[in-house]
Amino acid sequence: MQAYNRIWNFNPGPAALPLEVLEQIHKDWFNHQGAGMNVMEMSHRGKEYEAIHNRTVALVKQLLGLGDDYHILFLQGGASLQFAMLPLNFLVEGKIADYLYVGDWSKKAIKEAKIIGKVNLAFDGEETKFIRLPRQGDLKLTRGAAYVHITSNETIKGTEFFTFPDTDDVPLVADMSSDILSHRFDAKLFSLIYAGAQKNLGPSGVTLVIIKDKFLQSARDGLPTMLSYKTHVAENSLYNTPPTFAIYIMNLVMQWIVDKGGLEGIERANRAKAATLYDYIDSSDGYYKGTVVKDSRSWMNACLRLPNEELEDKFIKEAKAAGFIGLKGHRSVGGVRVSMYNAVPLDAIKDLVGFMKEFKAKNG
Repeated sequence: MQAYNRIWNFNPGPAALPLEVLEQIHKDWFNHQGAGMNVMEMSHRGKEYEAIHNRTVALVKQLLGLGDDYHILFLQGGASLQFAMLPLNFLVEGKIADYLYVGDWSKKAIKEAKIIGKVNLAFDGEETKFIRLPRQGDLKLTRGAAYVHITSNETIKGTEFFTFPDTDDVPLVADMSSDILSHRFDAKLFSLIYAGAQKNLGPSGVTLVIIKDKFLQSARDGLPTMLSYKTHVAENSLYNTPPTFAIYIMNLVMQWIVDKGGLEGIERANRAKAATLYDYIDSSDGYYKGTVVKDSRSWMNACLRLPNEELEDKFIKEAKAAGFIGLKGHRSVGGVRVSMYNAVPLDAIKDLVGFMKEFKAKNG
């Protein structure tokens, strides 16, 4: 039995938080480090919160190896607001933005961008039924585009980029909501990264945005104040009251990642989890089938099918009763989805594989 009688949480988001982080929150709940109050009660202009805020900025830069030519923002509205805010700032008149359509979340980003300006589908995943990600030769990029947008991990389709497109001198932008800080990558390849926190970074309510200063300088002027990245950079994300408690938890999660060996340590753990699950799926004689080709498989969201929908419903029901929650596939695709973000331990995957073996033996 897990500590505190907790279950194994495979929710796709909001998702599991590290137990050590939850314990620290509990410890500091009534009196954060001698301040005599909870972080939620602090003024966002006060020195106590300022220290938390700036420490979180520093930890993001430390983990991603970024210097002062990058700005770290903590905004609200989730990735969904970024779908619009990005083109509002950078898809100026006379320019085209390239988007890679690789699943449902990139589709939403494309929809918002088309409201603002011209969009080119540099890759259309419908042509391959979303079972794989594009290779460089598949891309139809626009010379001189405003930017190229990718969704690094598609939680619904179960695909993940580990090698990023070569965009030459065109700024590369990524929605990394569901795989940021889950493995090592060169963040300096990107001019802008955005990520909702509720999968790998912390709770819902705060969105991390990382912007290269050179790209920021090309942003459109004359926007509504709150929709301009320049506003939030100038004010260190404190133009309005930020989601202070969510940022505090993000700070704790960042430190937890550092304590786990940084991105190298987290990658090692996530690689082991993915291998444990996918190796069993591949050895199950087709009883469990992955939905994407092997070289496009996500380490964060493994999507799979059973022989029929009746068995899938039974599997999800019995798994919940056995202490595994969040395994139901997205309503648009069905099946089973195992979301194994950073805070999901290897033991959870091992226990799930054990359950999968038992279920197959009883229902095969």
